[in-house]
Amino acid sequence: MENIERLPEKAFSNGDVYIGSFQGALPHGKGKYTWSDGTAYEGDWEDGKMTGKGQIIWVSGAQYEGDFAGDYLHGFGTFTGSDGSIYRGLWRMNIVHGFGKKQYCNSDIYEGTWKEGVHEGNGRYSWNCGNMYIGCWKGGKMSGRGVMKWANGDLYDGLWLNGLRHGYGIYRFADGGYYFGTWSNGLKDGKGLFYPAGSKHPYLKKWCSSRNSENDEKNLLPEEKPQRSIVKRSLSEKISAGGILKSSSRISHRGVSFRETWSRSDSSREFLCNDSSCALSHAYGGSQNLSQDNDASVYEREYMQGVLIKEKIRSHAEIPRKQKEHKAFHADEVKKSSCYNIFDGHWSQYLRLNLQLGIRYTVGKITPVPVREVRSSDFGERARIRMYFPRKGSQFTPPHDSIDFYWKDYCPMVFRNLREMFKLDAADYMMSICGDDGLRELSSQGKSGSLFFLSHDDRFVIKTLKKSELKVLLRMLPKYYSHVGEHENTLITKFFGLHRIKLRAGRKVRFVVMGNMFFTELRIHRRYDLKGSTQGRTTDQDKVDQNTTLKDLDLAYEFHMDKLLRESLFKQILLDCKFLESQQIIDYSLLVGLHFRAPERFKSLQPPDPANTQENLPSHNGEHLQGEFQIPPNGLRLVTHEPSSVSTAPGPHIRGKTLKAYSIGDMEVDVLLPGTARLRVQLGVNMPAQAQHKLPANAQQDSAEVELFEVYDVVLYMGIIDILQEYNVKKKLEHAYKSMKFDPLSISVCEPHMYAKRFSEFLEKVFPVVP
Repeated sequence: MENIERLPEKAFSNGDVYIGSFQGALPHGKGKYTWSDGTAYEGDWEDGKMTGKGQIIWVSGAQYEGDFAGDYLHGFGTFTGSDGSIYRGLWRMNIVHGFGKKQYCNSDIYEGTWKEGVHEGNGRYSWNCGNMYIGCWKGGKMSGRGVMKWANGDLYDGLWLNGLRHGYGIYRFADGGYYFGTWSNGLKDGKGLFYPAGSKHPYLKKWCSSRNSENDEKNLLPEEKPQRSIVKRSLSEKISAGGILKSSSRISHRGVSFRETWSRSDSSREFLCNDSSCALSHAYGGSQNLSQDNDASVYEREYMQGVLIKEKIRSHAEIPRKQKEHKAFHADEVKKSSCYNIFDGHWSQYLRLNLQLGIRYTVGKITPVPVREVRSSDFGERARIRMYFPRKGSQFTPPHDSIDFYWKDYCPMVFRNLREMFKLDAADYMMSICGDDGLRELSSQGKSGSLFFLSHDDRFVIKTLKKSELKVLLRMLPKYYSHVGEHENTLITKFFGLHRIKLRAGRKVRFVVMGNMFFTELRIHRRYDLKGSTQGRTTDQDKVDQNTTLKDLDLAYEFHMDKLLRESLFKQILLDCKFLESQQIIDYSLLVGLHFRAPERFKSLQPPDPANTQENLPSHNGEHLQGEFQIPPNGLRLVTHEPSSVSTAPGPHIRGKTLKAYSIGDMEVDVLLPGTARLRVQLGVNMPAQAQHKLPANAQQDSAEVELFEVYDVVLYMGIIDILQEYNVKKKLEHAYKSMKFDPLSISVCEPHMYAKRFSEFLEKVFPVVP
C-alpha cells in the first residue's frame, strides 16, 4: 500500500480515484481504484482493465480475491458475501462456473461443478442438519443418478429429476428395511419389493457390507445411499455481474456463457462409480454360494402416486431368480445405450452413427425443396435418395468415425409431406434423432427379431424391418398416405421415414421411424398388446416386470369411458380396420398404455410414509423449508377444454382434434389430474376412463395377494401397431395347420375380414358400453 501511495494519482470528474502505474493515460501494472461509492479494487491492471491478480471490496462488505480478466471476475478466486457465505472456486465473466465449493450463511455446503451460477454436473451438498446428497445435478436441482443419506440413518440410491426421486432406486430405512422400486415425482409409483428389517438375503448382505466404514469420509461418500428426502429447489444464488459490481461504473455488466465441463473429483468418482453400482450389482444374484433364508417374507407391492394399492406376501424362495436379478440397478437405467450390441464388435456403434448421418443428410436435402402435392412418381421405384458415405468424407458428405456405407432413403417427398402432415418440424426431428445424445436400444427384441431404438428425448421409435415388411410398406404407402390424410384421428402407426443402410460387405439393414405413442409426462404403469385372439396370448408371470408388454389373457380390466369418447374411439377403430383389411393386413394389435390414478378416497386411510416426506429442503438462499410432502388429491376430472391451459404442441403420436365428452355437455374436453397436470384429450392420447378390475381368464385368485381396489381412474394411450404383415401364402398355410390343432377362432392368423371382425368385437368387450 505504501508503494502505491508513492505512485501517480488521478482523480476523475465523477469522484473515482486511481493510484498506481499508467501506460499512457490508462491504468497499467499495479494500482488501486476507488469508486465514488466506496467500492475499491487493488491489484493488476492491463490497458485500463482489471486483469491478473487482485482484490475488490464492496461497500456492503462483500469481497473477492483472485483472478480477473478484462474487468471480469474470471478464473480462480474466493468470494465472501456480506451475509457470511464463502465461495472458493472457478469463475467465468462474473459468474460462478466450473468446480467450486460454497459454504452458505446457514452452514450448508456444496462442493462440485457449477454452470452459470447454479449446480450442474456432479457434486455433494451437505445440510447443517446432517443430511447429505452426492450425485448429479441439473439446473440447481438433483437430477440423474444420486445418493442421499438423512441424519436419521435413512438412505436412498437411485434416479432423481428436478429435485425429486424419479425412476428406479433403493431405499434403506434406518431400522434395516429395504424397498427396491420406482418413484415418480417423489412418490412411490409402480411395482417394487419390500424387505422388512432383519431380512438376511445374501444380496442385501452384500449391499450392506460395503457400508460399514462410516467414520471414514471417503467411504461414507461412495457408500451412502440417499433416501426419500425430496430436494426441490435451486441451491445456489446466481451471482451476476450487475449484482456484484453494482455502482462500479468502469466494470462491464455483460452476461456469461458456459461451455466447459468438469472432470469428477476423486471422492465423487469413488462415490458414484466404485461402490454404488458395484454394490447394487452384487446385491442381486451375486451371492449364490451364501446360505439363504428361504422362509423370510418378501412383500411385492404396487403403488400409485404414493398410495399402496396391491400387496402380495411371498417367501424369498418363491420369487423367481430372474425377477431378483432384474431388480438390480443396471447401468442402462442411468446411461443410455450406445447401441453397441446390435451386431458383433463395433458394428452396433457404426450402425447408429450411419443411421444418424443418413437421416441428417436426407432431411437436410429434402427440406429446402418447395412444398408440393405428392405425385404418383413420388411412390415409384425411382423415388429414392442414394448416397455413399466414405469414412474420410467426400464432396457431399462429412468425414465420420464409422465405416464406409451406402445410404438409401425411400420415397423422401412422401415422408417429408407425412412429417408436415403430422406437424413435425424438420429441425426438431433431426435434433431428436441425430443430436449428440444419440439413440438408445430398447432392452427386448420383438417376436420377429426386430430391434428397437428410442430417440434421446423418447419421441421416436426406430425399428429394423425384414425385407418382406419393407415391400409391404412400399406397396401400401399410397393408400396409407391417403388414409392418414383423410382421417386425422387415425390410430394407425405414424411413419416418418423409411431407410436402408448397406455396408461394404453387402449386409443390408432396413429401418422405419415411427412415433412413440407412450411419449407422455405421465408414467405408464401397464402396457397391453391386444389382438383379440387367445391361443398363446398370455405372458409367463415369472418374466413379468414393470416394462413388460402383457397380452390379451393377462388383461385384468375393462374400461368404462364417456359415451362420446367411446363413440369416437370405435368409429376410428372400424375405419382403420377397414383400411387394413383392404390392404390384406393381419396380425396387427392395439397397443394400450395405462396410467393409473391413486384412489382419492384412500388418502385418509393411508398411513404416513417416511419415504414421502420432505425434510430440510434448501431454498434459493440456502435457508431451510420444513414440512411434509403432500400427496395431491389424486383421481381425475373432465373439464371444458381451454387451449391456453394445456399444451397444444404436436407430438409424435398427436395430430387429431380435441375430443368432445357427453358428460360435460358435448363440449371439447381436457382431463384434469389434480396436483399433476391438465391435458388435452385426443383420440388415443390422454383418454380418461375407469378401469374395472376383473380376474383374467388365465388367472386364479392368490390368497397371498391383496387387491385393495376394484375401480381405478386411468388415463389411456393407444394405437394400432404391427401393420406390415400381409395375409400371404405362408400365412394361409400357417392358418390351415394351426386350425387342425386349435380352435380356428382362437389363433392369431386368419383371413383379413375375420381378423378385423374379431379384433373389433374383442375391443368392444374391453371397452363396454356403460349403461
